[in-house]
Amino acid sequence: MQKKYVYGIPLAVVALAAGIWFARTLYAPQAPETSAVAALWQVGFPDMQGRPQPLAQWRGRTVVLNFWASWCAPCREEIPDFVDLRSRYQPKGVEFVGIAIDNQANVAQFLQRVPVNYPILIGEGAAQNLSRRLGNTPGALPYTVVLDRDGRVVLRHLGRLPRATLEDTLRKLDS
Repeated sequence: MQKKYVYGIPLAVVALAAGIWFARTLYAPQAPETSAVAALWQVGFPDMQGRPQPLAQWRGRTVVLNFWASWCAPCREEIPDFVDLRSRYQPKGVEFVGIAIDNQANVAQFLQRVPVNYPILIGEGAAQNLSRRLGNTPGALPYTVVLDRDGRVVLRHLGRLPRATLEDTLRKLDS
């Protein structure tokens, strides 16, 4: 009876490790399509008042582009960090832009409860496609892309972005 455990436990550990590796490989953000970054500056989405906002207005700045939805718990959890970091880094030429993969009514209801100090755009399905082209192959949320002043992608992160990771990236870009 004990021999089963002697062989079974290491086998289970190896299977678990292989499963974790496979999932991380499968769902890891991919390098964005070359044309996606160029196309990024050609698109726009409506703001909360329904006015079209071209992403090109932030070209030349460091941009933290966050794809999110009001129903997404990890998305909601990272917003307070984004609000605080935007206050600290906006004077240094950094802009945070939230693109909601959601509808305007849901986002408006959410923003009544959670104040946000950075632009929120309503992207719905078109933003989902842009997110995928920027490396979010599974299409999961939240997904954050940081672009430097030259428009190069310097960070892609799927899932809740740890504040320390984002701060470290912004600090390096600032120096």
